[in-house]
Amino acid sequence: MKNKRKTIAIDMDGVIADVEAQLIDWYHRDHGILISKEDMLGKPEPEAFPNKEAVLKFLHTPGFFRTLPVMPNAVEVVKELMNDYDIYIVTAAMEFPLSLYEKYEWLQEHFPFISWKNIIMCGDKSIIDTDYLIDDHIKNLDFCKGRPIMFNAGHNSNVSHHQRVHNWDEVKALFNNIKNLSETTAV
Repeated sequence: MKNKRKTIAIDMDGVIADVEAQLIDWYHRDHGILISKEDMLGKPEPEAFPNKEAVLKFLHTPGFFRTLPVMPNAVEVVKELMNDYDIYIVTAAMEFPLSLYEKYEWLQEHFPFISWKNIIMCGDKSIIDTDYLIDDHIKNLDFCKGRPIMFNAGHNSNVSHHQRVHNWDEVKALFNNIKNLSETTAV
């Protein structure tokens, strides 16, 4: 009998889509003030900008979620992980209703190899029951039923109670180590 494949839930915003870069670019474009990623350390995204209402307005602006930059190496590493794991994109999309379709279109453009059946748009991620969860928000990781993996972001820089990865190269290395360990223990 074939072993059941392990599952990985991957958050979208701040993990495969670079929200921080988009906020920085849009704020600079509209207000002429350039905020650095270092300025965002330890603060929720809106709090890192002089006019937090402007940032909240961006999140409700058509096109914001549709035009997010892809995190470096995310596409390649997710494709590679699909060789050994069932991958699900799990994104909170209910708070910003415009984001629902924009996120779906974004995924179709950048991650067309992920089936619509493996895309979960929800409001509360505590219902997700996968072996691993890669997310940047502590509120999701703290309730993870599997193994939580915290993707580095300015707003979580002061948190240390979850395993942290800083980029997709580190995600790849982590899962290569997990695979090697499971192969060693299976022998």
